[in-house]
Amino acid sequence: MRRRILLLIIFTCTLALPTRAQIPQPNSAIENDPLHRTQSPSAAACTTDASSSCAEVAAKILPRILGPSPLQENLRRLTDEIGGRVTGTPAMERAVQWAISAFRAAGVDVHTEKYQLPLTWTEGNTHLELLSEVKFPLRTVSLGWSPATPPGGIEANIVDIAYGTPQDFTAAGPQLKGAILLVHTDLGTTWTDLFNEYFRPPEIIDRALKAGAAAILWEGARERLLLYRHTNTSDGQLEKIPQAIIAREDALRLSRTVLAYPGKIRARFSMPNKIGPPIDQENVVAEIRGYEKPDESVILGAHLDSWDLGTGALDNGCNAALVIEAARALKATGLRPHRTIRFILFSGEEQGLLGSWAYVKTHRAELDKIRAVIIFDSGIGRVTGYSLGGRADIAPAVREVLKPLDSWDANRHTTDAQTGTDHFDFLLEGLPTLVANQEEANYLPNYHAASDTLDKVDIRELKLNTTIAALTAWGLADRPTPLGKRLSRAELETLMKESGLDQQMKSMGFWQAWENGTRGRQP
Repeated sequence: MRRRILLLIIFTCTLALPTRAQIPQPNSAIENDPLHRTQSPSAAACTTDASSSCAEVAAKILPRILGPSPLQENLRRLTDEIGGRVTGTPAMERAVQWAISAFRAAGVDVHTEKYQLPLTWTEGNTHLELLSEVKFPLRTVSLGWSPATPPGGIEANIVDIAYGTPQDFTAAGPQLKGAILLVHTDLGTTWTDLFNEYFRPPEIIDRALKAGAAAILWEGARERLLLYRHTNTSDGQLEKIPQAIIAREDALRLSRTVLAYPGKIRARFSMPNKIGPPIDQENVVAEIRGYEKPDESVILGAHLDSWDLGTGALDNGCNAALVIEAARALKATGLRPHRTIRFILFSGEEQGLLGSWAYVKTHRAELDKIRAVIIFDSGIGRVTGYSLGGRADIAPAVREVLKPLDSWDANRHTTDAQTGTDHFDFLLEGLPTLVANQEEANYLPNYHAASDTLDKVDIRELKLNTTIAALTAWGLADRPTPLGKRLSRAELETLMKESGLDQQMKSMGFWQAWENGTRGRQP
């Protein structure tokens, strides 16, 4: 049997190696090619039942995922035909229908679950015009969930506030009142840079409001005039001050001009964003029922929504397609795990993790029986392991589950805890969470940007990640005992302090919700 498995995998990899994705692949040494290094799955079983061991499941899903599949066409339809999918828009409605159809085509039971989005938002015709003698065009886009400027726009001096530190605000003094502030950023080249794009703004916004500023312009963190969109809210509510992002090179030129003519550079800033009333939105939920403990579940999820300047291919269309493909491959094996595997595509992630937060609130009575939550949300970079949400106790079991893929080097897990994606509210409820740790690949340069399009997706790498995701979900659902216990609120508070999650939550605006019991496990 093991020899037959070995021959099957060698044959599958032989077929897969010369197959190029639709997108040109980066050059890499053959020894760094995970497909080249694929070996026979080990005999380590997830359960005492050899017929449903991780090794057998790995052997069954490998040819189904790495061979011909609907993955690439599914992703093409989501990105090229539906495009950017802002929660609360018609494009998001079409994306939900796309997901339902794809799950049904895979033979997996699927339904949707509603929650209410606090408001709807679309960008108006954003325009920033210099009114002084020195004039040049300024490429600008609204920050997500920014309020509109007053009718006719804002006409005011531009004040360069450097990096917006307390000292910078003190040095600017009274000229801040009624002004349009220009805030500098570092060029985004690392994960730390990306986290700072979210950690820095809340305090700067507070200082701007206290100083009486009229608006904030953020220097873009991407080069080559690339525009992108974020939001700084953590609860889906409107920002407190109009904000926009200026293309980096334009912002630097504007900064030089302001410094050359202190107090003399005025601008008219118009941003007639459209704000609508609350609206129902949906998470898409599919499942493969467990045969022994169907009321217990393991969740494999990703967010379906995106921003709208690009088509949301890396963030996070590829991983929405991954979740559907993992469900298809596992269903096609004909095997059933001990526990239910639930496949969830969340909406509202970009507005403050609203869809996953809503899911947790709706299913609070069932949380004791959710055994693990696995989230993919970092493009198509190679998976090196999982971030385990501060839980060193669950690492041995996760390593055991992935042992059949040891040669892929995807078993290097970290015990950090983070706020940044849809595992967060599950973590705050004390559940074991796994967030895929992925190499950067091309994720950061295209993050939320107009360049986040299908041609950036390495389909081969996406298939490898899908294999890891499917095996992880199966293994955790099928193992004899739960992955780890549910932590109490007191235990979570210790975890937060030890991991630094409490400081992240304070920086991102989540801490008050934890303290007042709006989010997280109750005492």
